[in-house]
Amino acid sequence: MLQEGIGKEGRHNKQFHVSMARHQDEVREAQRLRWKVFADEMGARLSGPEAGVDSDFYDAHCEHLLVRDPDSGEVVGTYRILSPDAAKLVGSYYSENEFDLTRLQHLRPRMVELGRSCVHADYRSGGVITLLWAGLAGYMLKSGHEYLIGCASIGMADGGHNAAGIWHATKERHLGPIEWRVFPRCPLPLDALKSAAAPVLPPLVKGYLRLGAQVCGEPAWDPDFNTADLPILLSMKNLNPAYARHFMKQERNG
Repeated sequence: MLQEGIGKEGRHNKQFHVSMARHQDEVREAQRLRWKVFADEMGARLSGPEAGVDSDFYDAHCEHLLVRDPDSGEVVGTYRILSPDAAKLVGSYYSENEFDLTRLQHLRPRMVELGRSCVHADYRSGGVITLLWAGLAGYMLKSGHEYLIGCASIGMADGGHNAAGIWHATKERHLGPIEWRVFPRCPLPLDALKSAAAPVLPPLVKGYLRLGAQVCGEPAWDPDFNTADLPILLSMKNLNPAYARHFMKQERNG
């Protein structure tokens, strides 16, 4: 469904490749990268059966988007994608572990879920995440699905004050309509937090908002990852036209 795409990582000045995982060995490469980023780097408590491999129940039902370093062959960026049909087969979206999605019921037949986004620490200058988004844009264009949903994670090394500040800042300009409102099962205790006056948005959150995504409700607290997760929904009709042209150009270069 996704043609291989090629893009350049600025700092490395070489061509990187984006494609879907074609077999289980490639999925495991993505899972090892996820462990390296989430567990080793961020200190998440992962409960998978095998050390060094981040895996869960949803992985077998997802498609896995990969960006590789062409020299080493190493997977340096990944997203996992849960289609509406796969979510129906599984019985839920991963996001439903954190949020009540009842008000999005009418969108389910057209709603793709994104998750487990990560980029290797040595490859975060922009090109890899751009290729991942180009791959997602190509996937959505070819599949005909209309909505993307996911949880944008915000680190809580400061106890959650920056996350609270991000919520108060984004709800003023980027809050979605009431019919898209979702509700955290384990809410971030916003009343107990001192919102950062000038919150620092993680690049992924900033990128989603620039694409045209909207925030669907208050953040949830994920104790295993120690993150505040902001529910994000993007309608392809609201995709920023400039970004859409850029991503389509990247995807066609494959």
